[in-house]
Amino acid sequence: MKKLILLMCFGALSQTFFAQEFGIDLQLRPRAEYRHGFKTLVPDAADAATFVSQRSRLNLKYGSEKLNAYISLQNVRTWGEVSTLAASDVNGTAIHEAWASFKLDSEFSFKMGRQEIIYDDSRIFGNVDWAQAGRSHDAFIATYQPNSKNRLDLGLALNEEDETLFKTDYDVNNYKAFQYAWYHTSFDDLNLSLLALNTGFTFYKNGKQEVDYNQTLGAFVSFGKNKLKGDASVYFQTGKIADRSLSAYNLAGNLHYQINSEFTFGLGAELLSGTDMDTTSDKLNSFNPLFGTNHKFNGWMDYFYVGNHINSVGLLDISVPLKYQKEKVTLQLVPHLFSSAANVVDNLGNDKDHYLGTEIDFSFGYKIASNIDFQMGYSHMFASESMEVLKGGNRNNTTNWAWAMFVFKPKLFSHTVNN
Repeated sequence: MKKLILLMCFGALSQTFFAQEFGIDLQLRPRAEYRHGFKTLVPDAADAATFVSQRSRLNLKYGSEKLNAYISLQNVRTWGEVSTLAASDVNGTAIHEAWASFKLDSEFSFKMGRQEIIYDDSRIFGNVDWAQAGRSHDAFIATYQPNSKNRLDLGLALNEEDETLFKTDYDVNNYKAFQYAWYHTSFDDLNLSLLALNTGFTFYKNGKQEVDYNQTLGAFVSFGKNKLKGDASVYFQTGKIADRSLSAYNLAGNLHYQINSEFTFGLGAELLSGTDMDTTSDKLNSFNPLFGTNHKFNGWMDYFYVGNHINSVGLLDISVPLKYQKEKVTLQLVPHLFSSAANVVDNLGNDKDHYLGTEIDFSFGYKIASNIDFQMGYSHMFASESMEVLKGGNRNNTTNWAWAMFVFKPKLFSHTVNN
């Protein structure tokens, strides 16, 4: 009966295209967390937070020779946020993705609608999958792909709050519009991507909303041969933001060596420029990773660039990731050494040390079945006096975070129609 109903729903499309695929899958992701210093240092007399959050997604996809379409419906909740007799939910059901893509020919295609945008290592564009809600954009992307080794994407977004007759202020996203070009090419052991992004941010000046545009230009390269893998990136930002001129940069590099079939050792460094706290200049030197999956970088406790640390003193992050993987088990240990890229100054005008602290991240993963994963982790922050200046709180209080998560990904329906 279920298959019959679904085939009837897609019956009209089946008369037009060949080799059509229909699919429905589900994702349920409950996660328990213990927070005692997550994102910020613990104030005196503050107790730890404990809660369970959950993402529930229903994904429907359609694919054919010319047309592809995808809809992802989701509900994000905290256990207990509504009563057991509630008639409605706090967040309700939202559309995480709803897009269609159309191929003009073997080289040109277009994709439009609500969609995740992910490029390279997700530093500038990512879907922030760790966050239960995730990130998606209302955007249009044109793709030119003449072969398997070369691809050019041209993307744009224009955001408004509603259909209006005249211009109104926009206060929903942290950006008003963007336009970008992303080019990717691959060689034998090397992949290279180039990005040019123009982003407009709203701000208020003399009671009137204005838009300043800044540009992010850069490159990402990855390589791998035998047991050695690595990547490096460089990005520059210029233009204006909130009526201030911007000049910033981001440099990063990572190496991973596979000791044997189970152990991998790595070394990474990232420098994001910052602005001195005692500067007398109007120029902003703080790099902003914009739409990246920032939880992936700079420590899992999210002290930097996850809704925070923007337009601040920047960051130098040195990490030594260790990974063990065998059959169904994955273990990771990632120490981070954090320092500011610019001067830190306390309320009395005293210069503080650039060293911010050390974070130790540990995670354990076990694949229970092909569609069931279990993951858990623990992180501990050893903060310095300079971190206390930036974040407040008391660095001498125990600062840690623990979590455990199940990921269920059942495939409910899959069917192919050949006409």
